[in-house]
Amino acid sequence: MKNKYVFTAVLLAVILFAGIGLTALYLHQQEPEVGDAQEVTVVTSFYPMYVAAENIIGECENVTLENLSEPQTGCLHDYQLTSEDMKLLSTADVFIINGGGIESFLAEVAEQYPDLTVINACENIELSEDNAHVWMSMELYMIQVQTICDGLADVDAAHNEIYRQNTEEYIEKVESLRDEYSEMFTDLSGRSVVLFHEAYEYLTDELGLEVVGLMDLDEERQVSAGEVADILSVIEEQQVSVIFAEELYGKDMGDTVEKEADVKVVYLDTLTRGDYDPDSYLDGMRSNLELIREAFRNE
Repeated sequence: MKNKYVFTAVLLAVILFAGIGLTALYLHQQEPEVGDAQEVTVVTSFYPMYVAAENIIGECENVTLENLSEPQTGCLHDYQLTSEDMKLLSTADVFIINGGGIESFLAEVAEQYPDLTVINACENIELSEDNAHVWMSMELYMIQVQTICDGLADVDAAHNEIYRQNTEEYIEKVESLRDEYSEMFTDLSGRSVVLFHEAYEYLTDELGLEVVGLMDLDEERQVSAGEVADILSVIEEQQVSVIFAEELYGKDMGDTVEKEADVKVVYLDTLTRGDYDPDSYLDGMRSNLELIREAFRNE
């Protein structure tokens, strides 16, 4: 009988130790290995920043990319954060902004989420006065892309190599586009233009064009008869033949000046709206460059 109890005790001990061992093995398998990538949520402020981040992140596993505003919102002038926006930001590890005052709500975000990592894409760029539409210059856009890459790599070191490889490939595409039209830059150097949107200042500067008149039009802009007369005088005195405008807000004024002066209005894309296609910046900028080349072709 005694042997029976001893046997039972040994058997129970074996079962107990086996159970402990299996449990430990299971828990070990559930724990992430050292160096495994953690889940990272990246939120961008608006369309140009999303497209840049989209190309940098690529197919990285465990990285979720979201955009704060709808892709058709356009620039964020006077944008008001919604409860859904704040809910989304509460899940974010990184918030990518253009900077330079485009995101007028940034103080509210900082107050609500003081520990949120913010990457300012304009950090390494000297702005032209209060104009932060720097993505309209291919050269400056490449700086923004690199700044975003560096910021993401600091936060998410596990994907450092992927971010940098994707960034290098994307910048090469932007450089290739710029090189493709480099001859046009030389041909247009010194030519005078009038702008109906400040976003085009960076593009015209890159092309070597001289801006002799600017009327920054948006949805709330009320243009006086005096302003119309002044811009018509500039067109005549400076012998301006081409005006760059955004169709959404500049079409009425464009129609007016085309009736009153011998000038061609070219409607360019500010690259702030689209369908989230990774190549949307490249496609939009190429379209702008073709429109500009055609406008000056017979000048």
